[in-house]
Amino acid sequence: MSPILAIVLSPLLLGIIAKTKAFFAGRKGQPLLQLYYDLFKLLQKGVVYSTSTTIVIRLSPWIALAAASTALCILPVPGHPGWISFPGDFFVLFALLAVFRFSLVCAALDTGSSFEGMGSSREVFFSFLAEPALLLGFLVLAFGLGGYSLQEILSDPFSIGKGKTVALYFISVSLFIVLLAENSRIPFDDPNTHLELTMIHEVMILDHSGLDLGGILYASALKLWILGSLWVSISIPMGWGNFYLDVVVFLASMGLLAVFIGFMESILARVRLIRVSHALSLATVLAVLAFLWIIG
Repeated sequence: MSPILAIVLSPLLLGIIAKTKAFFAGRKGQPLLQLYYDLFKLLQKGVVYSTSTTIVIRLSPWIALAAASTALCILPVPGHPGWISFPGDFFVLFALLAVFRFSLVCAALDTGSSFEGMGSSREVFFSFLAEPALLLGFLVLAFGLGGYSLQEILSDPFSIGKGKTVALYFISVSLFIVLLAENSRIPFDDPNTHLELTMIHEVMILDHSGLDLGGILYASALKLWILGSLWVSISIPMGWGNFYLDVVVFLASMGLLAVFIGFMESILARVRLIRVSHALSLATVLAVLAFLWIIG
């Protein structure tokens, strides 16, 4: 059920974020379903490739989309297993997110543009700082809960023990920081920016168009859903024993997460690039503290 929900509803998260930001800015804003309209429009457009590119730029959107779709099959709905579940599956999920990023970086470098190369360099550097926090978070939950699959970890993370709940809060804050950074959200990046010296993710996809651009936008929406689902599962008690109640609570929590992201983006400004590393380092420090709390 989790992949089906994500496939249908993931673009809606970005619509909720945009609508929330418009509300706080006193504007009407774009429709909630704007990304659906954009994807439908892009499906009907042709694709233009630079003569300097190779097959890499043609394959990268679909590799990213395949990686995100496979990750969805591993991801469980709280209280219910994913389509694929086995011990250590969170390592596979981690690797699939890395493949997602690697494919887009390769496509940006394939254009031969120094501008897109600059964005790729920043993307890789930020991921270098964010990935340890994500992996350590999985390991903390695995050691604390005595489970080694996402189903065992996310079914009831609050059963980690009364004395170890603080570690769960550390992981929740750490994962939220990673979520914002990995999805190019303020204060780390601005998906709506067009300032050449500050663009990170957006500059990497400037040479994509038509169906390829639609694939990347949709894959990015799935990535937001994946990381958002992980955060919701860790931060909000679920697993009520009733499948339909679990799904309703989960979807409501995802909607509230999107509203909260929109609220955060409305009251925060983007930090300077040299400060981004500090915030991402904080996520790793929190994950390390959680790990020490668990094994201490």
